[in-house]
Amino acid sequence: MKLLINQSTDPTFNLALEEYALTQMKHDIIILWRNLPSVIIGCNQNAVEEMDLDYIQDNNITVIRRLSGGGAVFHDLGNINFTVIHELGKDDFSNYQKFTSPICDFLQSLGVDARLQGRNDLTIDGMKFSGNAQAVKNNRIMHHGTILFNADVDHLAGALKPNQVKIESKGVKSVRSRVTNVADHLPVSMSVEEFFDRMAEYFRKSTDSITEYVLTPKDISAVRELVEEKYGSWEWNFGKSPDYNYERIVRFPFGIVDLRLTVTAGIMEQVNIFGDFFGVQDKAALEQQLSGVRHYRDDISHVLERIDLKQYIHGITVDEFLDLF
Repeated sequence: MKLLINQSTDPTFNLALEEYALTQMKHDIIILWRNLPSVIIGCNQNAVEEMDLDYIQDNNITVIRRLSGGGAVFHDLGNINFTVIHELGKDDFSNYQKFTSPICDFLQSLGVDARLQGRNDLTIDGMKFSGNAQAVKNNRIMHHGTILFNADVDHLAGALKPNQVKIESKGVKSVRSRVTNVADHLPVSMSVEEFFDRMAEYFRKSTDSITEYVLTPKDISAVRELVEEKYGSWEWNFGKSPDYNYERIVRFPFGIVDLRLTVTAGIMEQVNIFGDFFGVQDKAALEQQLSGVRHYRDDISHVLERIDLKQYIHGITVDEFLDLF
């Protein structure tokens, strides 16, 4: 077994590293790592449905789709992530007890009563501090999980609270739980860096024949290539969302605007705008110009740069219109 202390905090690199380790590395490995503020969504989820995209953009939070299923989770530097990869055993898949027991044992050694609850959550006093998920490729299994140590719970709540919109989607929805930070339950306070180091040391002492692994230049080059091809792309992170119908109705001083979208592979295939607003130009022309555009604020904004929006919806600003999406 190898232990990789991954010093990168770039979410795109770190998610790409997981896939690289799963599909290209031959040895068993444990990876410990942290991310800058990011929302990590499950492979089967609708990105739009899982978060407040305005909050995400305003707070420079990265959105990344991972290989495994399950729900959306929030990462920041107060959150520690662990990844375990090895050859798939007969009863490994969905055996969350096997993979989370070392985490619970480590926390127990620090005086924290951590337990596996439900299918894949670790809790303290019934409050969730760790979500876990798994993926299988080439007869190898990857189990990864989060550990909220002293994460910014305000950011977590803001990022994972979707806008008040109606979305009909085939995506897998997250289940929201009451969360807690491990730091709030430690008998003796410590920094996240000290907790990280003590966790690494626990794996060194408790895992048979474990040795340190350092990424080679070849490894790093391959991971960066995967970032370019996949994890850093809109196509993977948003375009892979299941098809969905989107509806948002907002009352403005000038009237009601009712936006309805049919989105396929992240593209707004059909755009309909209803309401009791006034406009000089036929709204059908606006709908047509928006159809075929990615359901992504920057792309919509580029289209609106060429349009005198108030000719279609009198009284609305560009920012107000963008907020509808």
